[in-house]
Amino acid sequence: MAIAPEEPAAAAARPDEEKFFVIGNRRLKYEWLAKATGATKYAADLKLPRMCQGKLLRSPYAHARILRVDTSRAEALEGVFAVVTGAELPEKYGIMPSSQDETAFAVDRVRYMGEAVAAIAAADELTAEEACNLIDVLYEPIQTITSIKEALDPSRPRIHDDQSETANIHKEVHLEFGDVDEGFAEAAYVREDEFFFEGNTHAPMENHAVIGHFDPHGKLTVWSSTQTPHYLHRELAKAMSMPTARIRVVAPPSGGAFGGKSEMFSHEVAAAALSRKCGRPVMIELTREEVFYCHRGRHPVAMKLKTGVTSEGAITAMHFQSWLDGGAFGSYGVATTYYTGALNTMPYKVPRYRFDGIRVFTNKPPCGPKRGHGTVQPRFAIECQMDKIADALGLDPVDMRIRNAVDPMSGTVNGLRITSCAVRDTLRAAASRSGVQERRGKLPFGQGIGIASSVYMSGAGLPIYWNPMPHSGAMVKIDRGGGVAVYCGTTDIGQDSDSMLAYIVSEVLGVDPLDIRVLSGDTDLTPVDLGSYSSRVTFMAGNAARQASDRLRAQLAEVASEELEIPKERLVFGNRSVYDREDTDHSLQFIDVAQKAETRFGTLAASGSYTPPKLGGKYKGSGVGPSPAYSFTTAVAEVSVDLETFELHVDKVTVAHDCGRAINPMIVEGQIEGSAYMGYGEAVMEEQVFRKGLHKKPSLLEYKIPTILECPELESIIVEGPDAEGPFGAKEAGEGPLSPVIPAIANAVYDAIGVRFDSTPITSEKIMKALDKSARDKAQGSLGETAS
Repeated sequence: MAIAPEEPAAAAARPDEEKFFVIGNRRLKYEWLAKATGATKYAADLKLPRMCQGKLLRSPYAHARILRVDTSRAEALEGVFAVVTGAELPEKYGIMPSSQDETAFAVDRVRYMGEAVAAIAAADELTAEEACNLIDVLYEPIQTITSIKEALDPSRPRIHDDQSETANIHKEVHLEFGDVDEGFAEAAYVREDEFFFEGNTHAPMENHAVIGHFDPHGKLTVWSSTQTPHYLHRELAKAMSMPTARIRVVAPPSGGAFGGKSEMFSHEVAAAALSRKCGRPVMIELTREEVFYCHRGRHPVAMKLKTGVTSEGAITAMHFQSWLDGGAFGSYGVATTYYTGALNTMPYKVPRYRFDGIRVFTNKPPCGPKRGHGTVQPRFAIECQMDKIADALGLDPVDMRIRNAVDPMSGTVNGLRITSCAVRDTLRAAASRSGVQERRGKLPFGQGIGIASSVYMSGAGLPIYWNPMPHSGAMVKIDRGGGVAVYCGTTDIGQDSDSMLAYIVSEVLGVDPLDIRVLSGDTDLTPVDLGSYSSRVTFMAGNAARQASDRLRAQLAEVASEELEIPKERLVFGNRSVYDREDTDHSLQFIDVAQKAETRFGTLAASGSYTPPKLGGKYKGSGVGPSPAYSFTTAVAEVSVDLETFELHVDKVTVAHDCGRAINPMIVEGQIEGSAYMGYGEAVMEEQVFRKGLHKKPSLLEYKIPTILECPELESIIVEGPDAEGPFGAKEAGEGPLSPVIPAIANAVYDAIGVRFDSTPITSEKIMKALDKSARDKAQGSLGETAS
């Protein structure tokens, strides 16, 4: 069935009196029809001539020395084209320059169950799998370390030979801003609590997949389901001992990532190395179980939080401590450790702040970035404690948060710059829509409502590896037929960054988004973009695309101004034309203007880039946390607890999000709802648990994520307060809305049954035990408030 293209939207008035043709209107996604019909090609859908299948051999031990690897039987199997082992790729790498501790395959020992030991390229997947089983590996088991407590024990064996002499400590951070002890002395009330946030994983619909192909000229092309093609490009060069100029990385559309595809993995190196060895393209698609082993998900974090407040609830000092279970390798762990402390001085004013953080190594798959990267765990602790403080002082938790909220155009005690800020507006909007202030504490036993707020960033202020170059680049080209092409190194991982680029360019040039072709995620064809992580793409790539478009518009305007005989200031670009603001019938078609401009200036192409302003304080670690803009979110959760089965039902989640300006409100609402859904899953069911290093739930049958049947009603409220530095005022909307959902649910559960849960997930078993304990405590005359 043919579907008519979307009609150009009429210019719409905005709160700041600006008028836009595209920005701020609800439009279909750029690639909606291709995805809806199944035409979109993901990495695993690609086929090349003579392509063979790759498979990885993975360790059955969590911690063991490798005494021998014998591949002779595998190599002799008919249909096997190549075998590679760790001895052939000994170069260490890592996404963080300070954590170069991984190799493509284990060389001297394995450090987690499922770590890659060798790889096979064969005629088909079954042959490759059979060949893996023929590789003989002799292991010598070593004592396994699977908890933070065990990792801090200096008597345990070291997972890495060059680490701390005293324990399996990867990173230790100690920072203090202001006289914290003085702040606690001034406080009328001081609260101390311990929290634990269980680790969880991304569970994208699309498994990781890659094709590696060495051409006859010795150039490597890798098609990979990655969200950071630029960083993969760099790391492949190191792991393969090749010049980057001979490597091309292409990122096809991704079927979900959430941070789980933001660094280089063994299968990506394996496909490249096998192709180099056998002279054929090699495809490797991971099974769902292997995706759990790749992991790089949310760190399990133990936390201690001490906060002092005045009798009115104003914060006087905060001391936050975190212990992160990082798994076997560094990954993004140095940054994650800092992130557990960096953003805690927002969204509430914290005049004095102390942070102590420790990340340890354990014999489990390495943890890394998952949606909200290191900030979700402390936000759970802070927002739960904020509610406890409000109850202890007899204050309304909404009013207390509003009074403590940070101000626009201000700074934090740890040197973070705040520009636009609508946190109070999100609090008022969510509270008004949900009625939390009127209903909290007044619902029947078993029903509850809770609130929480959060902050997130619109991209990191510094790149992962230090350099003074732009963080994002874009090129825009206009052809003689009136079509426009946008080239940008971003990757669309479901957040619809391709649409964002099309909307921004179409708004500047006055063409319809359907006239624009976006080419993204290709290191040979597009300028560098650092990747789709830290909610940076709209702000950074959007600014780069706007700058490139503005430069082309200036050339078009010069021609149109002369042709129409009016000043440039009166020109309006919109609806595929350029016209006089004071006489809309006095106009030129865009295609005619483009052709006249090309006649005068030559090929119409321009580049743009974005580099954040200099941000951050003058202390070690100040590079983690600064961002050109911060988003703010408030969530209200409504829950009911079945008092017979102890099941927790989250009935509704209302989320108000400050995104600056919504480029496309429909997509922003989708991002808010996706975050709320993911936060709901982390709050009530998701957990990565291990027994002696063995992953207990490496499938979607056992690792529970919410289905549409469990998902609560989700209501999104877009709060707009345009940011002066964002593209058309936009800020992030992809990660920020997740963080407050989890503590909002925990606070609602307390309102429902009078028991606090300071660990995640909040399961039926925990509720049953807590209510049983509560009943026993009541019988003994001392109600216990907090459940572990």
